[in-house]
Amino acid sequence: MRKKIIAGNWKMNKTAGEGEALANAVKRELSAETKVDVVLCPAFTAISAVSQAVSGSQIAVGAQNMHWEADGAYTGEISAAMLRDLYCRYVILGHSERRQYFGETDESVNKKTHAALAAGLKPIVCVGETLEEREADQIESVITTQINGGLAGLTSAQFKNVIIAYEPVWAIGTGKTATPEQAQDVHAMIRGLLAKLSDKPTADSVRIQYGGSMKPGNAAELLSKPDIDGGLIGGAALDAQSFIEIVKAAADA
Repeated sequence: MRKKIIAGNWKMNKTAGEGEALANAVKRELSAETKVDVVLCPAFTAISAVSQAVSGSQIAVGAQNMHWEADGAYTGEISAAMLRDLYCRYVILGHSERRQYFGETDESVNKKTHAALAAGLKPIVCVGETLEEREADQIESVITTQINGGLAGLTSAQFKNVIIAYEPVWAIGTGKTATPEQAQDVHAMIRGLLAKLSDKPTADSVRIQYGGSMKPGNAAELLSKPDIDGGLIGGAALDAQSFIEIVKAAADA
């Protein structure tokens, strides 16, 4: 049985003080949650405050990006060691917004994934197709390319510390959601791709989140599908009660 994982991607929202308040609100309800892995991923400037707020609870902290080098002349970048210093345990890599606006590629995602694992961070590697690619029946080719490129060179042992987030780009922040059946089909396909890169037992151990506008109203149905192991939550993660309801739906799934 794969343990469900619900991660809140706050994107470029919440100051340190606002993030601390949101983290405290989540902690009041979920501090003892053990059936589900709960992760908060604030902006870099709020990580320290959020880490302190959830200290002593079951809630983990993650970052939204990192550089693949350990240090050096990379103005504006953040290393894995810096994230570890702030008590991060997870890091989101290859989000579609990073790919669209900042030139992320499968190659850079792969470098970051290896660097994160080497530093003891658990990468949440994002994959997903655009609306044009879906309508052109290119879902499988697009995601195969992203999975093979982003996860190249990983050992079976490393795969077990990777989380995949399937985020159909057309459903991020739009209010549109893949039907549970559509999402399950892609999750099952991803698990098959992972088996080809490693082996079936390893693929069966990897958690695959859904990340396209999951919210309290649709979380239970999505999370009931056999290959949907959690959610990477955007907008709904900015409201404590909505996020808490999604976590509780995961605990009941």
